[in-house]
Amino acid sequence: MPEVYRLADAVPPHCRALVLMAAFCALRFGELAALERRDVDLEARTVSVRRSYSETRGHGLTVKTPKSAAGVRTVAIPASLVEELAHHLAEYAGAGRTGLVFLGVRGGVLRRNNFRRIWLRALAATGLDGVRFHDLRHTGNTLAATGGATTRELMHRMGHSSVRAALNYRHLVNGRDHQIADYVDGQIKRVKQPPRGPSGT
Repeated sequence: MPEVYRLADAVPPHCRALVLMAAFCALRFGELAALERRDVDLEARTVSVRRSYSETRGHGLTVKTPKSAAGVRTVAIPASLVEELAHHLAEYAGAGRTGLVFLGVRGGVLRRNNFRRIWLRALAATGLDGVRFHDLRHTGNTLAATGGATTRELMHRMGHSSVRAALNYRHLVNGRDHQIADYVDGQIKRVKQPPRGPSGT
């Protein structure tokens, strides 16, 4: 957990919310890169995943719907991230309802290869060599599991599907996902505001 904030502090300001969302909402890089303003509801504390960017040598950069129906989902945002996201939207996001939430340095689509350079510099600055951006998703999954999320709830939150389960994860009760996000929020607050000792220091 503390490592997440060390990395968030080490990346440029326009990437800070990207790191926090990857960790505490368990979103994939391509999903984050494709988020638009209309997908983020700060009042309801939710982010809706409807599309994802993919980049290959043969087809270049393309936007597509998630691989499975479970990938199209709405995830509750921990309360501690609302202020961070509000600041990010005001300062760094694209304009209009369809403006991209996370932009590249030059204002275009945030591309994995370009971000990789930023990520490697952050790892070097924090001494966290070997950590992959995708590992942030594992942090979010672990936190949600620790908070008592069921397998089905975890799969919904992370956008995973299973042939055996054949469940439609988009129809989970929103209140329960917010309970999971509230637990994650409690863990965030523990990191941001460590308990004071007997002397008050």
